[in-house]
Amino acid sequence: MSEKPPSPLATELVAALYVQHSEELRCFLVGLLRDAQLASDVLQATFVKMVQRGGETQEETRKAWLFRVAYHEAMAIRRRDAVGERIVKRIAEDDSGRVVPEDLLVRHESVERVRQALELLPPDQRQVVRMRIYEEKTFAVIADELNIPLGTALGRMRSALTKLRTRLGASFGEDCGSPTPAKNDHTEHGT
Repeated sequence: MSEKPPSPLATELVAALYVQHSEELRCFLVGLLRDAQLASDVLQATFVKMVQRGGETQEETRKAWLFRVAYHEAMAIRRRDAVGERIVKRIAEDDSGRVVPEDLLVRHESVERVRQALELLPPDQRQVVRMRIYEEKTFAVIADELNIPLGTALGRMRSALTKLRTRLGASFGEDCGSPTPAKNDHTEHGT
């Protein structure tokens, strides 16, 4: 018992089916895939299969056959894309542990600049910055623990941030999206 190879369908008949059902299939596929280009690719693959295997179908079931094949082709693409996304995610997770040496050097230099700028702050301002940023305490808790008014804690933080921004220069301001110091920020120092 040998299996017969699939019989192709006449190209004129496939062309007529395309004219009759392609727009409805395209809308169906765009709804499934949420991507018009992918939907067009799947539509093309569906009609290629109709040319190759359409002789096996009965005339009254061809529309259903087209939708079934289109659905399976679309699901295959979604699975392929999901696998690709998982691979990219896994690679990204693997790479997150490995830092490019240049990035590591830049990060180290940046951290060192911030550390040095923090050390140049007056002790009361440095203490508020560390409690707020490193210990993630609220200003109310900071004020309570240091036994100072809330406004004083806020003022120390603001003064510290202004000094840090000035000392660290525009390079950090541009990288973090915060405003860079204006050219006349040095007027408080009498320059």
